Amino acid sequence: MIFTVTAGDGLQVTVPGGSADIGNGTPGSQISGQLGSITVTDHRTALTAGWTATVWGTDFTTGGGSGAETVPNSAVSYWSGPATAKTGTGTFVPGQPTAADAETLNGYYTAFSKISGFGDNSATWNPTIVIDVPGQAVAGTYTGTVSHSVA
Repeated sequence: MIFTVTAGDGLQVTVPGGSADIGNGTPGSQISGQLGSITVTDHRTALTAGWTATVWGTDFTTGGGSGAETVPNSAVSYWSGPATAKTGTGTFVPGQPTAADAETLNGYYTAFSKISGFGDNSATWNPTIVIDVPGQAVAGTYTGTVSHSVA
């Protein structure tokens, strides 16, 4: 007798649809809010089921995107916080467990990882974005992109 265990849909990251409204503030202030639930799902059914989710961001702009209409990604920080849900075996590690560990989005940083365990697993977290509004920023609705990938 033989049997086969098959793998599912692989490794994927799911993010909330649409735009996240982080709030509002005045020039020189700080704005913070949560992005919504980010979930990594691993259906590779692997013996060594480790993965790393990475985060990065663009500049945020309004109007024509001139200097006064831009909040650079170096003024936008991200911290993952702890897992809000997880499934499977192993050790799940937040990239930035607390606000003191926040990373600016002008580079590529680990948002969350799984460093041990096996089989199907998942982790969900609700990251916080902190924006240091430049003192010369003009009024407007600023848009930018915060991206996640997993490998």
